[in-house]
Amino acid sequence: MVTIRCGEVIFPEIRGIIFDKDGTLENSEEFLRNLAQKRSRLLDAQIPGVGEPLLMAFGVDGNKIDPTGLMAVGSRRENEIAAAAYVAETGRGWMEALAIASRAFTEADQHFQNAAPSPLFIGSLEVLQLLSQAGLKLGILSADTTTKVQAFVQRYQLTDYIQLAMGVDRGPSKPDPILFWQACEKLGIEPGATLMVGDAVSDIEMARQAGAAGCIGICWGNSKATHLAMADVTIGQLDELEVLSC
Repeated sequence: MVTIRCGEVIFPEIRGIIFDKDGTLENSEEFLRNLAQKRSRLLDAQIPGVGEPLLMAFGVDGNKIDPTGLMAVGSRRENEIAAAAYVAETGRGWMEALAIASRAFTEADQHFQNAAPSPLFIGSLEVLQLLSQAGLKLGILSADTTTKVQAFVQRYQLTDYIQLAMGVDRGPSKPDPILFWQACEKLGIEPGATLMVGDAVSDIEMARQAGAAGCIGICWGNSKATHLAMADVTIGQLDELEVLSC
């Protein structure tokens, strides 16, 4: 058991920590923005007029991504279904709309398959090393696909510290608590002895519903982020996670 402190909040008897990926460990805002723009342009080329509304639905505003928007918190499948809904509004049947959205998303993925990977947030690796050395079981639970989460762990050589790389594929999406329960089961720890660290309200809501030991919101550079008000504590960088005792 480990005692963790974040600011003035202390979490005793912790056995594990589950992290979100995008916006928590990986600085992926630029990639997500570019991906949303590419998807929108491809769909607009087929269905003129849907591009701008889609960008708004994705949560893209100029060079920024809304941390509560669909690209920031939704799974790939949820984004695809949302895009299909905009296509269906133009009079296409639902199955045709889904097929159009799916093709556009696949083409966008292919466009970025050789793009430079998004970087780790500065200091993340050192914090993961420290937490692992303290005896904590560490996992990643992301709205990204499992394949991409696993690739992220391999790319940054995190396998010595991360014992679970789990994404959302065709099953439930955040904030469904079953995802947190499944992650804890795979790690061999109880939800009540597990912390959740994430940058989205869906991370916090999921962990709360699952009975987590605590919910830590992270908004890099802004520990006062209003969209994380439901968290037990919000931090502006990962090294605010402090091990008090093992």
